[in-house]
Amino acid sequence: MRIGQKLYPLLPKKARTGRPAADHRGIINGILWIHRTGAPWDDLPTRYGSRGTVSSRFYRWRSQGIWQEILNRLQQTADAANQIDWEVHFIDSTIVRAHQHAAGAKRGNSIQDNNRSVSTFASSKRHLDARKAATGTKIHIQAEAMGKPMQFVLTPGQSSDVKGFDLLKTVLKIKRLGRGKLKQRPRYLVGDKGYDAQRIRRTLRRQHTTPVIPKRKNAKHKPRFNRGLYRERNRIERLINRLKQFRRVATRYEKRADNYLAMLMIAALLIWLK
Repeated sequence: MRIGQKLYPLLPKKARTGRPAADHRGIINGILWIHRTGAPWDDLPTRYGSRGTVSSRFYRWRSQGIWQEILNRLQQTADAANQIDWEVHFIDSTIVRAHQHAAGAKRGNSIQDNNRSVSTFASSKRHLDARKAATGTKIHIQAEAMGKPMQFVLTPGQSSDVKGFDLLKTVLKIKRLGRGKLKQRPRYLVGDKGYDAQRIRRTLRRQHTTPVIPKRKNAKHKPRFNRGLYRERNRIERLINRLKQFRRVATRYEKRADNYLAMLMIAALLIWLK
């Protein structure tokens, strides 16, 4: 079954009143074509429908939180089927270069963080300043042990990994299908030396999560850590490579951060659907 066919049942139902809307199947295929190729909306092939219809549907679903809702549902279903590993999670970051056309959007308010969502996207300016476009955008990612994305945070390209950790929520709340407590914090969190900070280690220990983070070379004291788990960190690196196979993720073309986050969420839910 094609990814578009798997995604179609998760989309919102069309209204029964008013002017008939374009079929979701063609719309989602058009959005996935843009997402995969990185082409401008103006280059959308006519077989997918009107460019304005496809792009406006993408923006409307973004503003309504549809992409986030679909990702929440996929993670909720996977958790109910015990397909999420809560033993070990990984954390890492990657820099995405911004296209020259991504700068210059109108300044606006910050993207508000939705505390009820599973994948938390931290507050970030809606625009990309032309003076800072050269530094790109940094994506901070948390993944479960099987290499599936759990949450993302965007920061400017020059931001440190420690700042990204502060914005990520290492305690994830996935609403269960039946009765029971909300899930949950990982038992181990694996990160590279960029996350070597005392406050990160203290935060994780308060949450009863064991940090698997090596010390920097210039550190005076180098406590032991689980090297076996640390060797598994390549799983999140492979996840980053998979995300960057989508050209709309590998290069930031969107002026607004919330639109780029929507593209990132689409890549994440496609990975969950495979």
